[in-house]
Amino acid sequence: MKNKEIDMLHGPLASKLVIFALPLAVSSILQQLFNSADLAVVGRFDSDQAMAAVGSNSSLVNLIVSLFLGLSVGANVVVARLIGQGRKEKINEAVHTVVLLAVISGFIILGVGEILAPILLGMMNVPDDVFTLATLYLRIFFFAMPFIEIYDFGSAVLRSKGDSTRPLYALITAGIINVALNLLFVIVFKMGVAGVATATVISNFFSACMILYFLTHEEETFRLDLRKLRIRSEYLIGIIKIGLPAGLQSMVFSLSNVVIQTAINSFGSGGIAGSTAAQNFEFMSYFVISAFAQTATTFTSQNFAAEDKERCKKIYRLCTFIGLASCLGLSLIFLIGRHLFIQIFSTDENVIHYAMIRMWSVCLLELLTGVYEISGGCLRGMGHSMIPAVITVLGTCVFRLVWVNTIYVAHRSYLMLMIVYPVSWVITGTAVTIAYFVTRRKEFAAMGKRRADII
Repeated sequence: MKNKEIDMLHGPLASKLVIFALPLAVSSILQQLFNSADLAVVGRFDSDQAMAAVGSNSSLVNLIVSLFLGLSVGANVVVARLIGQGRKEKINEAVHTVVLLAVISGFIILGVGEILAPILLGMMNVPDDVFTLATLYLRIFFFAMPFIEIYDFGSAVLRSKGDSTRPLYALITAGIINVALNLLFVIVFKMGVAGVATATVISNFFSACMILYFLTHEEETFRLDLRKLRIRSEYLIGIIKIGLPAGLQSMVFSLSNVVIQTAINSFGSGGIAGSTAAQNFEFMSYFVISAFAQTATTFTSQNFAAEDKERCKKIYRLCTFIGLASCLGLSLIFLIGRHLFIQIFSTDENVIHYAMIRMWSVCLLELLTGVYEISGGCLRGMGHSMIPAVITVLGTCVFRLVWVNTIYVAHRSYLMLMIVYPVSWVITGTAVTIAYFVTRRKEFAAMGKRRADII
């Protein structure tokens, strides 16, 4: 599959960054569209309570899965480093470690999720008219986790060698299946929330199968042989070194969102449904940023391993400029057509009211996330995952917790709750950017003196 790979070490950068990032952005946006389809189908063909039940789970699901999803970032960096160092003999061993780790982590999430689902939803103060449906959705959803992890880790392997296209193919296939099954289970079979969750499980099974097919038919260096699956400590350590801080960052980040979601829940099913509807569009804008952050991580990993300083600098500049500009453009589209977009999910005036507040205060300013995400992506590409993790936890997560328990309590309103997002982004972005330039200067000064370690 050479034609699907991008040479990250040679030639012009701008076009390659866009070509690599575009499938990542499209993949995430499509995934969100498919998630939106879940909400739209239950919201329009079942009830606002059913929509709120699905929406109230989003921050909790992210909290539980983020730790393991962060490990896929570590997998990406480990394999990309080996490619940049030209250590082909080690790549195949790393691939088998990554895939087995995905399977194990997926089943861990499944087991923990089934046990803790009702307890965690109870801690979030999910309204009584939503709680039973929310628990049902969550318990079914967790059966998708082994498949989601296989997709994420397998996609990380493909991205590390410059292939961001085939994961998109797998996602499109899964998404089409998901939407079709949503309509079938909810409209025809009247399964409601259970139908939406079941469709999610089945569709993710197909995306995992496609990724496994791609890997088992790769060129020899990257080819997966299920008989050779084993965890090798040297690669596991490298994955954990990069991936665990990234996962913990996302996990704590999600925890802060759970706290905010708990506050949102106090505004009733209308507030939950409105927030959930608006969230879909800010997520889509954010996914453009996330795509360029992942691109920055992968390209920096290879070029840093190859000790190309100027190329690393250019990767940061281009990813930041293109990422922020693209995010702003998409956010403006959503703001201009906000009434039309929100009514896809609900025509209830109360739901629309809350959705509009979130659109203006959060979605419009989503580009601010790019300042810390892309700087953090470059830092991870250089092997420094703890620095952006600590700064993000303090500047975003801790700050949000303080805000919710002080300023929001003193001036309780939906708008005051939403303002915490852009304020935390400015604080975190400034700190991570400073850390990036300081760390880059030190690392570049040390080039040529370090051992050729995996990480």
